[in-house]
This record gives sequence, structure tokens and C-alpha cells, in this order.
Amino acid sequence: MVSFKMLILILTLFLLRGAGASLIKLNGNGYEDVVIAIDPNVPEDEKLIQQIQDMVTEASTYLYGATEKRFYFKAVSILIPETWQKKNEYEEPKLETYKKADIVIEVPNPPGFDVPRTDQFGQCGDKGERIRLTPAIVLGEKLNEYGPQGKILVHEWAHLRWGVFEEYNEEEPFYQHDGRNVPVKCSDGITGTNKVYACSGGSCSIRNCRTDPKTGKLNKDCMFIPDKVQGEKASIMFMQSIDSVVEFCTEKNHNTLAPNPQNKMCNSRSTWEVIQNSEDYKNSIPMTEAKPPHPIFSLKQIRERVLILVLDKSGSMAGGDRLNRLNQASQLFLLQIIEKGSWTGMVTFDSSATIQSALIQIETDAQRNSLISRLPTAAGGGTSICSGLRTAFTVIKNKFSTDGSEIVLLTDGEDSTISSCFDEVKQSGAIIHTVALGPSADPGLEELVKSGREEKKKVPNMETK
Repeated sequence: MVSFKMLILILTLFLLRGAGASLIKLNGNGYEDVVIAIDPNVPEDEKLIQQIQDMVTEASTYLYGATEKRFYFKAVSILIPETWQKKNEYEEPKLETYKKADIVIEVPNPPGFDVPRTDQFGQCGDKGERIRLTPAIVLGEKLNEYGPQGKILVHEWAHLRWGVFEEYNEEEPFYQHDGRNVPVKCSDGITGTNKVYACSGGSCSIRNCRTDPKTGKLNKDCMFIPDKVQGEKASIMFMQSIDSVVEFCTEKNHNTLAPNPQNKMCNSRSTWEVIQNSEDYKNSIPMTEAKPPHPIFSLKQIRERVLILVLDKSGSMAGGDRLNRLNQASQLFLLQIIEKGSWTGMVTFDSSATIQSALIQIETDAQRNSLISRLPTAAGGGTSICSGLRTAFTVIKNKFSTDGSEIVLLTDGEDSTISSCFDEVKQSGAIIHTVALGPSADPGLEELVKSGREEKKKVPNMETK
């Protein structure tokens, strides 16, 4: 037994746009269902779409080599803003949304802040949230600062997928060891000089670092400048912009003394050791081909949200005040949760289904109230969940594809015939959110969720009070 407030909370959490985890999966050695989204605020630039593909292709080759032929990018979806020019070759998204994007191309904030970064909030080995790049990075306008786009992506992918950390330290670029000031770097084989790079009045200069006579430390403006020509191959997590760098640091060449985030967060283990401990590594074996297969790209243009409420008004909904609770939850959803601009319709069902409202685009409160006026007021008759779902598919198909559309099914789940539409649900490509309102839901209700796409959601059975 849970409270009605808890039901509303769960409903809200499950139906907010973009809820859910990354879609990425490792199939053999290839990463599939990687989602790259262009933020709607990015000005339209068709070159950006091609450059994203070039970046991923380049990154796939680097990733394949850096992981000893173990991983590459196999299938990637690129989400194009709804406001950009429409083209026949653009597909409609299914489960892909901006909030589920693994990599976001966004306008720099503040302007000019083009630093590649990954939202990473967990511990060592925990996956990150998403990678953030700017158009300038993707278009190759920051090569001098960060190196080739493909290498940048591999660096950030290691944060995102394997939970490793930086091997540099901007706050403390040097540490003292055996009476010397040593650059924070990995590996130790990277050569370079310690200099101060200063700019004033539009001109810049490089001068030697000074040592504080009291502490023996270098002055705070001093930085390590790697030599342009290097022979060292590691490490990608230190400075991927160095031409020769194409590998991660291993236990053999990792600098355990450097006070960098990788040592701090991962108990002085190398990035490669952390990667080797990942599920990806444990579930794969190296390939033998010299190069990885070319990535497959799908270009998908965002559309408005399309959602149908499918509401159970069968006789069993009269018990436990279920119909009243269903209506209260539906009202809250229509008034406060469904976004302006979304397309919304309504179907009710008992032993058969009735279209209460075709799809309308929500723009005004009057439209929301109109939908609310069509909520069921009485419960009676048998239960045919499949009739409700089939009718919802029909409503959607009158205007859109069912692929990527959403169905919110509120029911007590007391229907032993659910299995008759498993195949139709699977073929529809729709995202089904199931809220079971009673304690006696048929086991087929859970199978209904599993029969479709992986992201379909199900709230545990509950009898409200």
C-alpha cells in the first residue's frame, strides 16, 4: 500500500521527458546506440553534421588502437534540432532524446569557453553522465589547444564509459620529489620545459620560471610545456594533443607519485588498470583486424512529443477508489507535467476501447481542461488492455509514426489476455509507461513492458490509499 502522493511522485519521475539512462550497449567489440545531440541553441550549420561523423570515425580508429583492438564505435545516432531544415533522409527518433544524449554539442557558456568536458560525479570506475563539446571543437577550430577532434573524443569517452580521471592538475602542475620540482604528467617519458607563458597588451612572451627561495616551489604561473616532437605514446588522459600520444598509461609507465585526480580517485592505479577492471573489458576479447569497421550513422531529427493516455475504466477499477485515483493522477499529468507543444490524446477501455480525444497539440489551458473533461466517470465491464493499446496505435498513426511515440497505460492490470498483443507492441516501437494501480495485476503486464523496446518503463504494482 502506498499513498496517492507517492503514486503522483512516481508517475512524475517516470514520465518526465528524457527520464532513463544511456542507451549505449557494447555488442561484441562495438559500441551501439551512442546518441550525439546538437543542442537547439546551436545555429544551423550543415557542416557540423558531417564533422560529427568525421570526428566519431577518427575517434573509433584511435579508440581501437588505444584499447589494443578491443573497442570501437559501431552505431551512432545524431539528433538534429527540430528547427533545422528538414530532409527526407532524416529519420524520426525512437528512444533517443536530448536528455539521454551521451554527447551534447552545445553553445559555449560563457562565450569562448570551449573546454571539452564530461559530467562525472561518481567514484573511480563509475560511468559519467555525458560529454559536452562545442561546435568549435567539432569543426576543428581548437586543434592547437586540444588536438584532433577524434583524440578529444577518446579522452572524454574514457571519462564517460570507464570512470577514469585526468592525469594533469591545473591547480598544482608541479610537485616536489627528491628536491626537484617535477611536472604532474603521465608518463614520465613526456619531455618538455618549465616556462611562464604571459600575455599583456595584445602580445605574449615566454620566460623562465622562478623558484620561491622559502618553499623551493616554482612560481604559480609556471607551466610544463611539452616538446613538439615526442616519442612517448602515453598518455591520452594527460595530453591527447601531443602527436605521438595514442595510448593510455599502464601499470608499467604510470606515474603514481603525481598529485593528479587519477591517482587521488583511483588509489594510484593507472587508467588502463581501471579500464581492465570494467565490465566492458571483462565481456570482450581483442579483435584481429588491423582496423575497426566503419561506424554506422543514423541522422534523426527531433519532433514534438507524442503521447496517448490509455485509461482503464473496467469494472475492477471501481474497487479501492482506483478510478478516482486514476482521474486525479491524469488531471495532474495533463495540467502540470505534459509540456506545452506536445501532442496528446486519450483512449479509455473496458472490454473494448473508445477514442476520447484524437491527438491535439497542447498550447492553451483550455485544451488541457478539454482533455480533463473526457476522463472516465464510471467503471464497468470487462478488461481488454490490448484493445486500448491497439486503439492508441491507431490514433497515433493518423498523424505520426508510432516509433518513439509514448503511451501512458494506467490500469489495475487484471486482464489475462494481455499476451495477445505482445508482438504488436514490439513492432510499434512505442515507449510504454505502465502504472499498475492494483495489487492483482496479471503477470503479463510486466511481460508487456518487456515485449517492446528496452526503455519501456513499469512502475511496481500498487494499491493506493
